[in-house]
Amino acid sequence: MIITRTPLRISIGGGGTDLPSYYERFGDYVIAGAIDKYIYIGINRTFTDDYFLKYSALERVRCPEEVKHPIIREVLRMHTVEPAVEIVSMADIPAGTGLGSSGAFTVGLIRAIYALKREYASAATVAQEACRIEIEELKEPVGKQDQYIASFGGLRCLEFAPNGSVEVSQFAISTAT
Repeated sequence: MIITRTPLRISIGGGGTDLPSYYERFGDYVIAGAIDKYIYIGINRTFTDDYFLKYSALERVRCPEEVKHPIIREVLRMHTVEPAVEIVSMADIPAGTGLGSSGAFTVGLIRAIYALKREYASAATVAQEACRIEIEELKEPVGKQDQYIASFGGLRCLEFAPNGSVEVSQFAISTAT
């Protein structure tokens, strides 16, 4: 069994300006930090020939196209994962709190899939994939900070260029502060 633990986040400055409609015109700079509340994703091989999904609902389907949960469906479409797998999600707090739970869910699921396939993916790769799924594939009206903070963790400065690239740096602050 593989279990990922992905942090939720708070924005300290610049939140909301990480949307393409803003950063494509002006660029953007966000300060955000991971907090000690998490989304957990468990993934396990099973003895059945289907996908067994447990989140706020239960699904048992034969192929990714049948999955109702949009993020799970798109991650399974992006990554070849054969049936006979169970995916479970749990969270320290409910969805819709404004702490980046969908981004953390997407990042955690992508990490779990890479671990299941025994492949390495950098924090930047995982964040980029999560953004592509939520923003480009699912057309969700979300920015990029949630996926990047969930993927990198810590207290970070995120710089969004007009071309969509993201520069991530450690926020220079003392431990005492």
